[in-house]
Amino acid sequence: MSISSTTSKSAMSNKNKTMLLVIGVLLVAANLRAPVTGIAPMIDLISQSFQLSATQAGMLTTLPLIAFALFAPPSSYLAKKLGLEYAIFVALIFIASGLLFRSLGSVSTLFIGTALIGIGVSIGNVLLPIVVKRDFPMKVAMLTSSYVLAMGIASGAASAFSIPLANDYQLGWQGALAALCVLTVIAMIFWTPQLRHNSKPTAISHTGVKSTNLWDKALAWQVSLYLGLGSYFTYTIIAWLPSILAQTGFSSEEAGIVHGVFQIGTALPGIFIIPLMAKLHDQRLPAFSICFIAGVCSIGLLYLPQFSYIWSFLLGLCSGAWFILGLSFISLRTSSPLQATTLSGMAQFIGYSLAAIGPMLAGYLHGLQNGWHEVILMIVIFCVCSGIIGLLAGRNTVIR
Repeated sequence: MSISSTTSKSAMSNKNKTMLLVIGVLLVAANLRAPVTGIAPMIDLISQSFQLSATQAGMLTTLPLIAFALFAPPSSYLAKKLGLEYAIFVALIFIASGLLFRSLGSVSTLFIGTALIGIGVSIGNVLLPIVVKRDFPMKVAMLTSSYVLAMGIASGAASAFSIPLANDYQLGWQGALAALCVLTVIAMIFWTPQLRHNSKPTAISHTGVKSTNLWDKALAWQVSLYLGLGSYFTYTIIAWLPSILAQTGFSSEEAGIVHGVFQIGTALPGIFIIPLMAKLHDQRLPAFSICFIAGVCSIGLLYLPQFSYIWSFLLGLCSGAWFILGLSFISLRTSSPLQATTLSGMAQFIGYSLAAIGPMLAGYLHGLQNGWHEVILMIVIFCVCSGIIGLLAGRNTVIR
């Protein structure tokens, strides 16, 4: 009887630990996009407050992306030194510190805080998938879809409620940005129990696997550029969608809500894109179709703004599907774990480098004529280029 009772208590304890870990993972994931994208609906308010140019305002979205590119490799080193759980907690500290710094009310703290957020999010982006793969090896796809959904919901809520918090509740843009810190603190509270189970990543032996230089492989470039142009598209839209909507007649509050619709749209493709891919011989059709739809909807934003809720939702779906498909190409187009790791590093570097250029270049083009036609034309051109690249990256083959 006592043995049965002990076994039952042990099973219940393990179940509770697992549930606590899942909640912690989802809350950490919720902090990996909202602090970066939540600033977009308030860019006009911030620009007016500090008399920022469009290019300088674009840097508020660009800085985190530069941090993503620079701090992704050191994140793995940090996990090896501190352990995964401690390193993720450090990431949350960076994000919380950045959110507070960003809302102090000076230009210097605004940019310093934004950079700190970028460092924290970069660490979380690299390490959270490792936790999922380590602790839920049989449920990686399900949990990954769940935390992508958590990211989308949190970022959508941040975009939708930022202007009401700033204006209706008279918190100003500083208070609205600082309010996101509540979510980070909650994540820290729920992640604290995991610190007791801190462990360092297991080294992977690549003995007998020949290293491949992928920088001279056409298929590696096709995959990297497809993922990179998707990041360029996504972060350009994230940075400037509220401003585009404001110029077509939307109030800043409604523009923030539409921006939230885009963010929620990015979270949903995980539900259907992976099952769809399993039924296809190759991925050329979805790779091209995603880019085509994204280009059409971008034009719709400018010329048929009365349907902006629909355009934004479809753009979000395209963005999420583009990202998932690009990541899938890393596994589908490689023939070994080492090759996949190398391609992932190459694609991340190219992707975030391109993404960092997008918001700033869009801000520069907008400043030339104080309009958005040039920016939309640029987005459409990149969608066309990416669609063509997708036809190549989507072939059923691997890097030789």
